[in-house]
Amino acid sequence: MHDAREFLTALATVLCVAGLMTVLCQWLRQPVVLGYVLAGLVVGPHVPVPLVADRGVVQTLSELGVILLMFSLGLELRFARLAKLAPTAGITALIECSAMFWLGGAVGEWLGWSARESLFAGALVAISSTTVIVKAFDELHVSPALRERVVSVLIVEDVIAILLLALLPAMAEGEAVGWGELGRSLARFGALLVAMLALGALLVPRAMRAVLRLGRAETTLVASLGVCFAFALLAHALGYSVALGAFLAGSLVGESGGEESVAKLVHPVRDLFAAIFFVSVGMLIDPRLLWAHWPAVLVLAIAVIAGKTLFASTGAFLAGGGVRRSLETGMSLAQIGEFSFILASVGVASGAAREFLHPVAVAVSALTMLTTPWMVRAAPRAAARLDRKLPRRVQTFAALYGSWLEKLRSDESARTTASRLRRLAGLIALDALALATVVVALSVWGRALQTRLGELLGVSSGLARAIVLAGALAIAAPLVLGLMRVARRVGVTLASAALPDARSGQLDLSIAPRRALGVTLQLATVLLVALPLLALLQPFLSPAASALGFALVLGALVVTFWRSTADLQGHVRAGATAILEALAAQARGRPNSGAAALAQVGQLLPGLGEPEAYALSPLSAAVGRTLSALDLRGLTGATVLAITRGEREIVLPAAGEVLAAGDLLALAGTHEAVAAAKDLLDAPPAAAAAAEKSPAGDVHTSR
Repeated sequence: MHDAREFLTALATVLCVAGLMTVLCQWLRQPVVLGYVLAGLVVGPHVPVPLVADRGVVQTLSELGVILLMFSLGLELRFARLAKLAPTAGITALIECSAMFWLGGAVGEWLGWSARESLFAGALVAISSTTVIVKAFDELHVSPALRERVVSVLIVEDVIAILLLALLPAMAEGEAVGWGELGRSLARFGALLVAMLALGALLVPRAMRAVLRLGRAETTLVASLGVCFAFALLAHALGYSVALGAFLAGSLVGESGGEESVAKLVHPVRDLFAAIFFVSVGMLIDPRLLWAHWPAVLVLAIAVIAGKTLFASTGAFLAGGGVRRSLETGMSLAQIGEFSFILASVGVASGAAREFLHPVAVAVSALTMLTTPWMVRAAPRAAARLDRKLPRRVQTFAALYGSWLEKLRSDESARTTASRLRRLAGLIALDALALATVVVALSVWGRALQTRLGELLGVSSGLARAIVLAGALAIAAPLVLGLMRVARRVGVTLASAALPDARSGQLDLSIAPRRALGVTLQLATVLLVALPLLALLQPFLSPAASALGFALVLGALVVTFWRSTADLQGHVRAGATAILEALAAQARGRPNSGAAALAQVGQLLPGLGEPEAYALSPLSAAVGRTLSALDLRGLTGATVLAITRGEREIVLPAAGEVLAAGDLLALAGTHEAVAAAKDLLDAPPAAAAAAEKSPAGDVHTSR
């Protein structure tokens, strides 16, 4: 227990030094988070500066910062919105966390760490930091859409972190993953959510509405924070993160309808304790340990930044996020934080890892924490550059892929599709379980079988080992091929639901887009199965063998995808030519016939979404600019299929095409992307320039 003098000394020291450091960082135009971390380094016990704050006091206060940050986040996100984002967030989080778990383990083995230490290395780089991201988003004023997408992924990651905390002790011992324990962990977590939400939904919104009717700011602040800390305490008592309880409390308080007034009151308190959280991170940094383990810190930091950007962006794109939004999501998630400290502490406390693991985790977190604001700020420019560098056929595919998924989600035959998918999911689960059994059996009994076989056949140990490996490959190969076949059936089933086959006797004009969609969904299915399988089997597989096998499977799918995009490009060119006729009809003063012709093109040549015509105003900022300079596809996700300019007709215009007043453009993409493209094209010069200079976020949110 801390006395008043210790508490006041620590608080005064931390806040004074943090204040000076943040003023210095703002003067140097650096993120304020950097100032907080440097302040922690100054007042920590590892730097010879006569300003040392009590670590216990600071750590306690920093917990309050995490709780208040998550509570504020819950105020912004309603449950209905989270439920809508859950499928896409789940795909993104599962791909990212599984891949990072495997990558972190591979890096640990490459650094010469033990198998158990490598396992915990994979765990601590898998989970991103909600606290760091929320603070960076607040500083950079990102769009609500980007915040919602990233936070929904973080919530799924927190659930994965809870499961890792339950499973890692068994995995660290080299035991098979306990599916019963996994099921019990999920059941307990689900029961907690249901109980807290059911009880909270009955009491919290009603109670907060009664408090808000009193019209007293002080009462509102005290009551809302009381709910926040009560839910955090309840979650902690049940063995879960206080951050989870605080987030649920914020969401329930937000359901009362007074989230804006509560957020304004909580904001200053939240910022105070959040600053102390980042100071506490700085206090954990020991420069001597950093110097001793700098190769591990540097390599893991690079793996986190590059790996999370790549895998989270891939997952977000496969879930329908588009190139720009997916890369923004991936670059925002490129750091680790508070959960990584906990996972590293579990590894050290259980004896699975040596003492160095915790300071390495803190140092990697500090490095990636400092790069996060720059990553978020650079994401729009990086996305625009990536979109321009993509091959033309991939650009076309990326623009149409979102519209196919949009149609798939609104499929009227969803029940039939769902029943077929459940059966296919069962087949995938059986193949995956059988493959995991083969791998575990080879790891556990392979050496004994090798010795026994050498004795029976009288051959050398090397030859016996080759025979055992060949036998295992002979058993595993049909299972891998079976997984590929079932994944292909999943892709074909979903693609046929989005782009139905032609009726008997009719020419099927949707073969090309259906094939491209089917291959992409097959790729997504393989990733969703293979990456978690690699992560769970990490204690039993060498990184080189698993990487080689996964690369062969992935390479075959990528080659198939590349071929399908060539067919798609021809299909889109034919559709764009037909669209030109519709645009010409509209240009001749027959708008209704033009709209009808556009709708007919969508029916005759499926896979182009629902193309919409747009007439470019002379007052638009787009006049006189090239499509490349405008970055319409990169900013909005929509693409221009065709342009009619007087007597001139342009099919699939090149990036260097200059737009002119009066141009009729055929826009394709999701409904949201087409609406965003129209907003961008409607914008006057001043508004367009402001949108392009925006540091982060979606352009269509700045209307």
